[in-house]
Amino acid sequence: MIELLGAAVAVRTADGGVRTLLHPTTAVLAERRVAVVGANGSGKSTLARLAGGLVLPTAGRVLVDGLDTATDGAAVRRRVGFCFTDPDAQLVMPTPAEDVALSLRRTVPPADRAAAAREVLERFGLGGHADVPVHALSGGQKQLLALAGVLATRPAVLVCDEPTTLLDLRWRRVVDELLEAAEPQVLLVTHDLAAARRADRVLVVDEGRVVADGEPEAAVDAYLRLMAGRPA
Repeated sequence: MIELLGAAVAVRTADGGVRTLLHPTTAVLAERRVAVVGANGSGKSTLARLAGGLVLPTAGRVLVDGLDTATDGAAVRRRVGFCFTDPDAQLVMPTPAEDVALSLRRTVPPADRAAAAREVLERFGLGGHADVPVHALSGGQKQLLALAGVLATRPAVLVCDEPTTLLDLRWRRVVDELLEAAEPQVLLVTHDLAAARRADRVLVVDEGRVVADGEPEAAVDAYLRLMAGRPA
């Protein structure tokens, strides 16, 4: 469960001013699938990073399963997995087998790690690609590998920041189905409104504020009305 308790994020600008990326936000996110939608630059990615402890609040508090991201950072990071838009940003090893093995370094003994990594790859349909260079994988395969590595650590919460934006329709469907079946609580930042409608709850972020929050159909419709009123 993610709790935002008056949490806000502000940064200093080059001219010495202050820019607010996310205004004080209070929300208890207990649902299994929570989607966050909003225009580019609206603050939705800031909210996601705040919720998972990648960004610390400059005001208020953020709790993940009761752990404060500001004071219990290491424990929060053990409970939260992240998947980002560009999988190249998180795939660091030469081959899929090595990359997943790296993810397992805290939970699997060294002698068992290679076999465990291959088991994970088999589960995600990547068993035949275990030893190929990561750079030779397609975009969809890379995103699948990134998710495999994150989910192999058994996080309690999975934060995904637009994980299907760079994918074609086939791979978008594969990743969507994987996220819907995943065991952890999922916080999904997305421009895919069909995926948002399948969530249990949707937050709409605009200009650093949560302007709608609730049942998916109503929240997505509110977002569409908001965007319809904006100049192209």
